[in-house]
Parts: sequence; structure tokens; C-alpha cells
Amino acid sequence: MKTQYSYQNQFLIAMPRLMDSVFSQTLTYICAHDPQGAMGVIINRPLNLKLGDILRSIQTVNLQPNPSWDLPLYFGGPVNPESGFVLHQPMAQQWKASTPLSKELTLTTSEDIINAMAEGKGPERVILSLGFANWGAGQLEQEIAENSWLTSACDTHIMFDIAPKDRWQAAVHLLGVHDLYALSDQVGHA
Repeated sequence: MKTQYSYQNQFLIAMPRLMDSVFSQTLTYICAHDPQGAMGVIINRPLNLKLGDILRSIQTVNLQPNPSWDLPLYFGGPVNPESGFVLHQPMAQQWKASTPLSKELTLTTSEDIINAMAEGKGPERVILSLGFANWGAGQLEQEIAENSWLTSACDTHIMFDIAPKDRWQAAVHLLGVHDLYALSDQVGHA
């Protein structure tokens, strides 16, 4: 199946009927989408870890804690849960492995950004995740057609300023829907 439309830089909103333990009530930011598939990061599932917890366990240098150390780590998805992904607003600072996703967001996967954050020199508005979500060719389109997901434009206010537990519902409101549970989960054609 050839992709006619890219969902890159969009929110993927889990429908209530999606009861999968990994994706139930998730809000996922789609980082990449092309004919080969899609990749995204779940942005509303904080783990019981903060950046400082990780830094304390891996740092050999005695650094002084700073506000970045209190940033929560998120479950970004079931693929490569041992790998870190940093969604952040662009900075003048360049990182070794960064991919611009839009004018407002960059995805960085290199350790240099974590080192900068450890020293209080990294981006201020970030989502730190472990793992990511992945869909094969045509899989995301099929799941959307089956009414497992809704999509909306990305809103960085929701990503960075809304509490994680409220992000899913806030994204639903972007669509003008107040009660997602009231929507039909039946797929139909006019």
C-alpha cells in the first residue's frame, strides 16, 4: 500500500476501544511516516524515573544536580525500551544525532544532549523517553481505517505544558470532541 498522506508531526490518539495494554489511552507523537512505515513516541506515559535517577546511576563525574534532573522519563513505546529519545524544541546548539521534525520540534538520540542536560545546558522544553512505537508499511493506515486511532495536528502546548495524565483528553479536544467515549467505534462509509 502506497502512503498518500503523511502523519508525520501529528498526534495519534488512541480510541477508547483500543484496549491493548501498551497503547490504551495513549497520545503518540508521530516522528516519521513514509511508505516503509511509521515511528512515534508516546508522550503521556511517565515512568517512575527521573533524569537524575539515570544520571546518578551512570555518571562517573560528580555533577551538581540542576532542575533538568527532575525531568520525568516516559515510556515511549515497546520497541528498544533501553534506548533514549529526546523530543525537544530546537536550539542553536547542535547535537550529534538530531533530526528536525518541524519548526518546533527536533528528535535527538545522541548521548551529548543528555550530558548537556546533566550540566544544566540542554533544552528546557523536552520529553525524554525510553523506547518508541513502530508500524510497518501500511500498518498505521490500516489501524486508522479500522478506527483504532484518531489523528490531529501536533500542539506543543499539549506536549510541554499540560500534565501527562491530561494530554490524551486535551488532544481529543483539539478535534472539537468533548467525549471520545460517545463516538461510535464502528467503521463506516458514507
